[in-house]
Amino acid sequence: MDVLIAGGGIGGLTLALMLHARAIPCRILEAAEEVRPLGVGINILPHAVRELASLGLLDALDAVAVRTRTLTYANHHGQTIWTEPRGCYAGHPVPQFSVHRGHLHAVLWAAARARLGADALCTGHRLVGWTEDADGVTARLIRADGTTTEARGTALIGADGIHSFLRAALHPDAPGLRWNGITMWRGATDWPAYDGGDAMLVAGDAVAKLVLYPIGPGAAPDTRLTNWVIYARVAGADTPTPDRQNWSRRGRYEDFRHLAGRIDLPFLDVGALIRATGEIFEYLMCDRDPLPWWTRGRATLLGDAAHPMYPVGSNGASQAVIDARCLAGHLASLPVAAALEAYAAERLPATASIVRSNRTGGPERVIDLVAARAPDGFADVSDVASASELAGITQGYARLAGFAVGGRA
Repeated sequence: MDVLIAGGGIGGLTLALMLHARAIPCRILEAAEEVRPLGVGINILPHAVRELASLGLLDALDAVAVRTRTLTYANHHGQTIWTEPRGCYAGHPVPQFSVHRGHLHAVLWAAARARLGADALCTGHRLVGWTEDADGVTARLIRADGTTTEARGTALIGADGIHSFLRAALHPDAPGLRWNGITMWRGATDWPAYDGGDAMLVAGDAVAKLVLYPIGPGAAPDTRLTNWVIYARVAGADTPTPDRQNWSRRGRYEDFRHLAGRIDLPFLDVGALIRATGEIFEYLMCDRDPLPWWTRGRATLLGDAAHPMYPVGSNGASQAVIDARCLAGHLASLPVAAALEAYAAERLPATASIVRSNRTGGPERVIDLVAARAPDGFADVSDVASASELAGITQGYARLAGFAVGGRA
């Protein structure tokens, strides 16, 4: 019998590869009938890259991603508030990667297919229920054609995303999605390289912010596939959240032109960047309240199914990778039920702290701090906030999330 993983996203595939490396059989049960390179840009932080490197994936990631050199926070006029090196440039033994989510997913999927075999990757199989006995679990599944089937395993791991069936079944009375009133518009396009082509930028004020970073090579040597995000609060934090977030909803520049226009950078025409983008996506910034527990018997949660968080601090996918390493390690050394409990005991409090921190703005709070004190800009940022104050925010978050230099998640 093998471990059943409901969900073939970043967390589920990483878990499958981690289990395979420990000679633990497993199967991916993925609801989508066809796996496609969806999404836009994400960042994989060094503590997660370390785990992917341990799986022998560093060369494959280098082929599709950008090794991030620096991260700069700036105000809406482009004045630098804080700059820090990232990844190898900060002293980590491995890089931070900026990458198209679909390209990262393709690397993981190809590795899982090659190592586990095609039969272990079951697409078009949606989890709709399970039962448990003393020897294992039986998952009930609906195939893409509407027929039903079952899968038998030693454990069931819900890596099925923010709309997780397993999470809802384990916690039927838990609150739903929580929207903080912030909407994000984002896209990716070929664009002249910013600051050497390997730098991240977060710029803005208390009203609107821009996130900018390259996620792959461009059509020419001096361009990069460049990911951008504009986000702003458009409703109160107590505004009801739609029942289901639509991750494919298209956005219109006209709806947020006034917000993008606030970000007047001397080195980047923000409006031109957005107008050059073929597809604009619109998302609500949603999370869920931390759960009191993840594990019951032989079933547990992982990644966004366990701890969906606001996408600040570049941490969501990285935490799913850390989950996978932790769970695989416990399954390799403990009986199944004990392993799942030990995993949850280790990861639940750590991720709950990040969820709560992201609700306060994460490291991007340095922008809000300076905007509150110097809304029209500054001659010298040290007149507005001390280096130690700014470092306390950015480095404090790195320690909390587990990617401070010398730390281990």
